[in-house]
Amino acid sequence: MPHLLLKHLPRYECLLEASQKFPELDPSACEAFLHLLRTGDEAFLYAEQNLTEHGISHGRFGVLMLLWGESHDPETNADGMTPAELADQSNVTRATMTGLIDTLVRDGSVRRTADKDDRRMMRVALTPKGQKFLERLLPGHFQRMAALMGPLSQSERKMLVKLLNKVLQNASTLNTDKTVS
Repeated sequence: MPHLLLKHLPRYECLLEASQKFPELDPSACEAFLHLLRTGDEAFLYAEQNLTEHGISHGRFGVLMLLWGESHDPETNADGMTPAELADQSNVTRATMTGLIDTLVRDGSVRRTADKDDRRMMRVALTPKGQKFLERLLPGHFQRMAALMGPLSQSERKMLVKLLNKVLQNASTLNTDKTVS
């Protein structure tokens, strides 16, 4: 789901002119922010095309990937994850996660089972059908990621990750500061 909804971004000169009226507007910060959102939108749409071709939403794909990662990590519980853990790691509400899991159970991609230690708790795990689905989807998905990042050298990619992490950390700090005040 695109966030910016602008196909053409304002020129730097327009931002500079707007900063005369709005002194709080930092033209270079605004330009970088708009480019970040626009690029994120295009990357999202590019990934969404592939997922749509495979008949799956971003949300359900995210759940499958969390469970796939869980099943390949020797330090985690191979019995899957709780719906609450999935919701927390996906940054969605528990109600939203319940809907995603319900759909994946209906599709036969995941299964719910009672926790071995606490029968009141449910665990969600990939089924063989879900595993096979990911094995078909992931090679093309990974190729699309590589194609999208193709214009950048490996050192440029590392720099991009470093810069994006700085912005991410600052956004997390600013969001935390807002919720505390």
